[in-house]
Amino acid sequence: MINVVLGTQWGDEGKGKLVDYLAEKVDIIARFQGGANAGHTIVVNDIKYVFHLVPSGILYNNKTCVIGNGVVLDPISLVDEIKLLDTKNINIENRFFISERTHLIMPYHRLLDVVKEISRGSDKIGTTARGIGPSYGDKISRTGLVAGDLLDKEILTKKITKNILEKINTIKKIHNIDNTKLKEILSNFKYSDITMDTFYDPENGLDSNKIIEYFYSVGQKLKNNISSTMFLNNQLKENKSILAEGAQGTMLDINFGSYPFVTSSVTTIGNVMSGLGIAPTKLNQITGIVKAYTTRVGEGPFPSELNDETGELLRKQGDEFGATTGRPRRCGWLDLLIVKFACDINGINNIAITKLDVLSGFEKIKYCKSYEVNGEVVNQLPNNLKNCEPIYEEVDGWKEDITNITRYEDLPENAKKYVELIENILDVKIGIVSVGPKREQTILR
Repeated sequence: MINVVLGTQWGDEGKGKLVDYLAEKVDIIARFQGGANAGHTIVVNDIKYVFHLVPSGILYNNKTCVIGNGVVLDPISLVDEIKLLDTKNINIENRFFISERTHLIMPYHRLLDVVKEISRGSDKIGTTARGIGPSYGDKISRTGLVAGDLLDKEILTKKITKNILEKINTIKKIHNIDNTKLKEILSNFKYSDITMDTFYDPENGLDSNKIIEYFYSVGQKLKNNISSTMFLNNQLKENKSILAEGAQGTMLDINFGSYPFVTSSVTTIGNVMSGLGIAPTKLNQITGIVKAYTTRVGEGPFPSELNDETGELLRKQGDEFGATTGRPRRCGWLDLLIVKFACDINGINNIAITKLDVLSGFEKIKYCKSYEVNGEVVNQLPNNLKNCEPIYEEVDGWKEDITNITRYEDLPENAKKYVELIENILDVKIGIVSVGPKREQTILR
């Protein structure tokens, strides 16, 4: 059977830590959507790991990890991540696989991503500029490259040559960017071994031959990792257990999020099936990760945002800076309309509360379970969050440090009341409470 971990807010809920924690009891951890715009942070033995593509379960040396076909994969970022794992003596041989149908992020996708964001001006979305949207766009328009193409130089040559011509023409004609500006943009994209201006061509903007040769060489490095999409189905037939790892959160879903300020993938439950190639009848527990307050990165409406000292304190105590971009996260009180919506959309039947420790020291803690919209009280999440004013209720806080508590019964009374209040409002069992970034700072109820 398959257990699932999903974000219920705007991402950054602490999914990486919970996936790492839950991975101990499964055979396989599989990522089903998103790309290197996601950052999952894990602390094990006081060592901090940040993963962008490789599933969080890779730190267990007896677990298999899979990147599913619903992901868009940046091969350069992946090679960098594998090198980092190697420096930590984490061996991935024979236990890390990529679906041959996984679409690829190419240098021209990252270039186009930045150019389009520049062109939006004041209407920018706040993209991470990792090429996610343009890659998914090519997937839908049926012009994308997949991981299996890295092993066939003829297909690689044909697709890359055609795509570069189309993308550069779009960049120059529609977005009015010349070659000099292209080089400047490319030079800002840095990986461990190369910069993106390695692929720059003064005449054409991008050198197709250099890109073809480089990505074919990457394919040769990854050829033992590229696998059939049926891999997971075959493992299920052998009674292997799978943990499906989501990236981002429900409010960043392309269908159900705060559109257009969303990511380019389906972050919700439906993509577990289409992003891994498995049947819904195989699903078991669906765990929603809920941060004890609310954050988001990038542009877009955020009803419970606190642009004051309290918001700054949440950011400081919660170390709320993006694992991928380093950008400071916008912080606010817990918005339960958003979480309730996520629970309903995803069929969540288990909740993990994270970062409860961050609220230690607050005399009063507020939460929102309704909005005022144009003078009316709204108890269900509306499509447009722009004019939503949160209606807050508050509870007493606690002053004790809870980061070393390992039993739920030992939490301060007011901390337990806060957890149980959330559970009652959502009508979903809270099975896990996280009180810090380390594995051992996890309480099972």
